[in-house]
Amino acid sequence: MGDLEKELRDLSAWLETPDAPDVTARVRARLTAPRRHRWRAYAAAALAALVVAVLPPTRTAVADAVGGLLRFAGVTIAPSSGLPAGTPSPLPSQRTAALDEAQRAVRFPIRVPAKLGPPERVVVADPDASGAHRVATLLYRGGALRVDAFDGHLNLAFHKETSGPDTEWVQVNGDFAIWVGSPHVLSYVDRAGQIRRETARLAASTLIWQADDVSYRLEGDLTKPKAIEIANSMK
Repeated sequence: MGDLEKELRDLSAWLETPDAPDVTARVRARLTAPRRHRWRAYAAAALAALVVAVLPPTRTAVADAVGGLLRFAGVTIAPSSGLPAGTPSPLPSQRTAALDEAQRAVRFPIRVPAKLGPPERVVVADPDASGAHRVATLLYRGGALRVDAFDGHLNLAFHKETSGPDTEWVQVNGDFAIWVGSPHVLSYVDRAGQIRRETARLAASTLIWQADDVSYRLEGDLTKPKAIEIANSMK
């Protein structure tokens, strides 16, 4: 229970209740209680979950850890089921576009990280019937470093499978983010909510966050501090 207790204490520092009774102080008090009152801290987990459920829209997808499955910012993270086989397929209807063309092809603003500068290449993918694409990807270092951006209103867009204690909560611009610190299997989730196994590939370390109803994945050979620095520079 030690890891759970630590995570709950970390979460207590971020609790906000803008439209609900102010229970933040009580949750913090219980999570920092002496050991003899530790059972109360565990009981407070249910209360903390309730508080998370009433956060504003930009944070309503903070976390849903049920049965070992974590959902955050349009991405699911689940236990690994093995490495992908064969060469991964591209995302549906994937194509290269100039940055300004890509901006016209999506319904959300495409932000460029100031720490990386203009991308070497931009890719858009999975258009709907009106031609609006679901994903825009900025590629750097010959494609070894990438920023995937997609509509934060989407239910799911990517599915990660990871093993080991390599997933942790961090912050980007003062808000929730998730760091996956080791290679992991990444698959695309189509508009019907089905995992496209043919797109599965071994992805590098990844930072996941959401800002202004846009979800982001920053993937590449990066340390956690460097990834957060890049994410904080998105303009």
